[in-house]
Amino acid sequence: MKKYWLLGLFFFIGIFSYAQMNMYEITFENAIHHEALVSATFPAVTTDTLSVRMSRTSPGRYALHEFAKNVYGFKAYDGKGNSLKVHRPDPYQWQVFGHDGTVKIEYLLYANRGDGTYSQVDETHAHLNIPATFMYAPSLEERPIEVTFDTREDLNWKVATQLHLVSGTTYTAPNLQYFMDSPVEISDFGIREFDVDGQKIQFVLHHNGTDEELDTYFEKVKKTVLAEKEVYGELPTFDYGRYTFLACYIPNASGDGMEHRNSTILTSTRSLADGGMEGNIGTVSHEFFHAWNVERIRPQSLEPFDFEEANMSGTLWFAEGFTSYYTNLILCRAGLMAPEEYIEGLAGTFNYVWNSPARQFFNPIEMSYQAPFVDAATSVDPVNRENMFISYYSYGSVLGMALDLALREKGLDLDNYMKLVWIKYGKTQTPYKIKDLQNTLREYAGKEFGDAFFNSYIYKSEMPDYKSLFEIVGIKLETKAESAYLGISARLNGDGHGEITTNPKMGSPAYIAGLDKGDIITSMNGGAFPDGQHFDDFLSQFNPGDVLKIEFERFGQPKTTQVKLVSSPTYVIYPSEKEGDELTKKQHDARKDWLKLK
Repeated sequence: MKKYWLLGLFFFIGIFSYAQMNMYEITFENAIHHEALVSATFPAVTTDTLSVRMSRTSPGRYALHEFAKNVYGFKAYDGKGNSLKVHRPDPYQWQVFGHDGTVKIEYLLYANRGDGTYSQVDETHAHLNIPATFMYAPSLEERPIEVTFDTREDLNWKVATQLHLVSGTTYTAPNLQYFMDSPVEISDFGIREFDVDGQKIQFVLHHNGTDEELDTYFEKVKKTVLAEKEVYGELPTFDYGRYTFLACYIPNASGDGMEHRNSTILTSTRSLADGGMEGNIGTVSHEFFHAWNVERIRPQSLEPFDFEEANMSGTLWFAEGFTSYYTNLILCRAGLMAPEEYIEGLAGTFNYVWNSPARQFFNPIEMSYQAPFVDAATSVDPVNRENMFISYYSYGSVLGMALDLALREKGLDLDNYMKLVWIKYGKTQTPYKIKDLQNTLREYAGKEFGDAFFNSYIYKSEMPDYKSLFEIVGIKLETKAESAYLGISARLNGDGHGEITTNPKMGSPAYIAGLDKGDIITSMNGGAFPDGQHFDDFLSQFNPGDVLKIEFERFGQPKTTQVKLVSSPTYVIYPSEKEGDELTKKQHDARKDWLKLK
């Protein structure tokens, strides 16, 4: 991080001579077939051999993505245009030798996924994540970089990025780390902006909608930004005094969001006119919160970011999870989500986390370690995620809520804890360790409180007393004990049969009875499944304690088992007044302060 956050980056062009600058150019003449032509020049090379490579990772992602698979037509030349010899020692790099001190390369890039990790080139836009697009020379990573985007004037393309504009469509970065962290959107986009305390917040939107829709949506963005500023008391100091949202809400995008130091990518197939006005704003809230938490309140385990190996961190329950807790809370505080909707919406994440068997295997730190296997990672072998993994986004979110409510019982709150973490580690750009988070909580709320929280819920996997915590703000937490529970999901085939689509939860009736994912249930108690009925609706006719005779097929062989249904472990969460309970003044004031209600 420190390699590229210094304020001196504003003046780096004058520090380095032009001869020491790595230069790139990218053109899009064959955009219709998702190709870009990339060229790069590396001057003043002092080693006999220059290795260039494609990244295997991307900032904000923790898994490997192997961007080299989309590169072909590689060629290398010296400063006079003579062809150079190239050796390919592994799938990720090209070794060039025989040069005259200058190495020029060019290659074709195939790019057809518009999200927060990959690149997409077509006649609607050039959506570029830098690691997925540009080769780099590891030995020259401290050099400044200049990149020129040869835009398609026939398509009215413009450039939006956090990179520093030199002129026209040429931009600079102080070094490789900053360059890799600077996505680019090139399209016929719309742009809106507003000033906050002398800094500019830009919202760039590539979409097929109207200017009026963009205006309406931008008002939601502004409210979100200002509500998040209230948590920390100030905006970060953005490089060049500017933060840019790069939004693509188009049919050919893939839904995603990805934070960067002074910008974020927001992609969705939902247009603003078709549900995106409400459905996309949550990603805005989540990603902008990262401008503090992750980008500047930075885990030491992610410093420096490694472009050659998977990046593992045990802090994602805080970096991603606490950010997830604030995602909808901010929308509620900003008046973009009704309080009742926010409160009742807590149940989904709550049930996912606390009804998971995975807590017996991993605590939140160890769940964070799983990121290289789950963060947009791909594999072909089946996995047992239902029983051994809880998303660190969700796990951290419900723990953040528990900490917030527990602090409020003491007359404190999570906002001011986050603000203290910001002052100690974010503003000073000092990467933190987990122990630093614990010590800061001890400083803020007392040694006993801080140690109890970390020892019970972070280093272990215990469950906080949510029933009591929710009562502080007048919320009810109850289980659906009258509902029957089997422990699987099934897809009804419309022929009276149902295929089990999930691994049975450990300890559930289905698990105990020996049912498994892929089994085809042919009958329950001699009856078939009604066509068109949801499996959960079908089960609702039964009661806890009922015994079901289940006939099923596995690998084409008929089998039979018996299942005794139990009470559902599912929780419901709702405001106490919904059942006619009157809030005490203390509960009313606590909820008002929590949700910042007017």
